[in-house]
Amino acid sequence: MSETPSGYTPSPRPTYDAPTLVRRIDVKRHIWGDRESQLVADWLYASTDKLHVLMFGLAPGKWFKHSSAFRTVFRADEVLYVLSGSMLASNPETGEVVSFEAGQSLFFQRDTWHHVRAQGNEPLRVLEFFAPPPSQGTSGPYAVTRPYVDAPRYTRDNLIGDLPRASAPSTLHRVERRDHSMRLEGDIAIGLIASTPQLTVAELDIPAGGWGRRTSHGGDAMVFGLEGELMIRTYWNGTSVTFEMGPHDAVFVPHRAEYEVLSFSSAAKALMGVAPAYLP
Repeated sequence: MSETPSGYTPSPRPTYDAPTLVRRIDVKRHIWGDRESQLVADWLYASTDKLHVLMFGLAPGKWFKHSSAFRTVFRADEVLYVLSGSMLASNPETGEVVSFEAGQSLFFQRDTWHHVRAQGNEPLRVLEFFAPPPSQGTSGPYAVTRPYVDAPRYTRDNLIGDLPRASAPSTLHRVERRDHSMRLEGDIAIGLIASTPQLTVAELDIPAGGWGRRTSHGGDAMVFGLEGELMIRTYWNGTSVTFEMGPHDAVFVPHRAEYEVLSFSSAAKALMGVAPAYLP
């Protein structure tokens, strides 16, 4: 049986048993890492038995990497959405390095090592969706079972002299807004960023006065505010509760609950993560 590495501190796991408003000011804080991996600040929005959602932050020019105690390879699918600043993401096992700006997303699947640097002069803030979640043994205890990367790589020399012809397998996938797969649910344009059997993440465009279709999912969901103000009306155990949310607030919707997204002011944007299944 694998053991949690010495010095490793698991992050808080906020969970909810009903629809819940999670305000930015109230989220759980956590510092991840050590001197070798370097440190990253986490703001934990949810960590249920289905879905893990957090925002992480780095100062300009700073990294998080990995160490023997704090490893960055998990048994989970992940989407990292850049909220502000610029990001360099790398796979230290393959040498891939990919750049990202605000509004772009990084998608990768299980067993992908990853490091992140805050590029440029602005602090980096990134929203991360992760499933299956740490409560299922997919993070620290799993990471110690994977082959360790002793010598991180940040170059792919096989591409030199053969670009753009060179065909190199990619583990880190940059997703831009133009790459989203679109669907309409009521008045809301939903742009799918990534969807796997474990995790679906989408960006929601809500027009002024928009009214989304009443819906539910085959898993837990979290709606995270990007721009503007929204109302989320939820239906759970015969009771309807409405929450108002702004940027960096979130609403958690448990499996089998129904909800609607509504705007009573200007146009708004939000992110949504659902795990494991988007469809009911």
